[in-house]
Amino acid sequence: MTLDKRLHAFRADLADSRLRGQVEAARFADGTPGTVIAPVADLRLKPDIAAGIDTQLLRGEQIRIFERRDGWAWVQAESDGYVGYMSGNCLVSPVRKVTHRITQPRTFVYPEPDMKRPCGEALSMGSAILVAGEAETRGTRYLLMDGGGAVIAAHCAPLGTASTGDYVAVATRLLETPYLWGGKSAFGIDCSGLVQLSMMMTGRPAPRDSDMQAAGLGVEIGFDELCRGDLVFWKGHVAIMEDEDTIIHANGHTMSVAREGLKAAVERIGYLYGAPTICRRP
Repeated sequence: MTLDKRLHAFRADLADSRLRGQVEAARFADGTPGTVIAPVADLRLKPDIAAGIDTQLLRGEQIRIFERRDGWAWVQAESDGYVGYMSGNCLVSPVRKVTHRITQPRTFVYPEPDMKRPCGEALSMGSAILVAGEAETRGTRYLLMDGGGAVIAAHCAPLGTASTGDYVAVATRLLETPYLWGGKSAFGIDCSGLVQLSMMMTGRPAPRDSDMQAAGLGVEIGFDELCRGDLVFWKGHVAIMEDEDTIIHANGHTMSVAREGLKAAVERIGYLYGAPTICRRP
């Protein structure tokens, strides 16, 4: 069996110790737990800024660090198992505790609990933070982040609490988000990233890439059975059914997260990529 390098950390010189006996490597390592501290961290196939983005990790995501060298870190995400290289400035070790998740598509981090102060950075939906306290200024409540910074309390929720069980409703809140190949945040997202992030916000894990989702997310259904929440797959693409006739998807046609009629999408996409390959009900 050939292991998927996207989901298993192994190279000729170094491999995850959990793969001992399955792969050959000069050295095996357990890896060191760590946490992403950048608002969004790009994960690449190679330790090269010119390499394309395979996926992204958000603030507060837990990782396993197998190597740090020349300003890069070779890591594996704990949430979905994705392996790649990120800038060493985007992470810390050991693991940092987190208590709350950002629930709005985007929110600002202020140097103190006052929205009139210039913000330092912005966080995407799905980011996780450690809250150390609360404050109120002119009737607006803020959560104070451990290590400094304040965010609007209404833009956050304690970990483990899902605002809705309807992941399609989450996806609709990301409409008009710019399309970004490999993107997984509300600043830029791709088709499978939209599925994964929307499901994650309702407490439902999902694989990262569309081929992984097509292979095992939920159960296969017929094209004539499609309803809200089902997924339609093409070669290299996935869309979410908003209702029996409409899809929501991050796509390179509009370069955004957009609504589109299913029939029109099948005709348009079929011109270049063929008909849908499979439909699944998560």
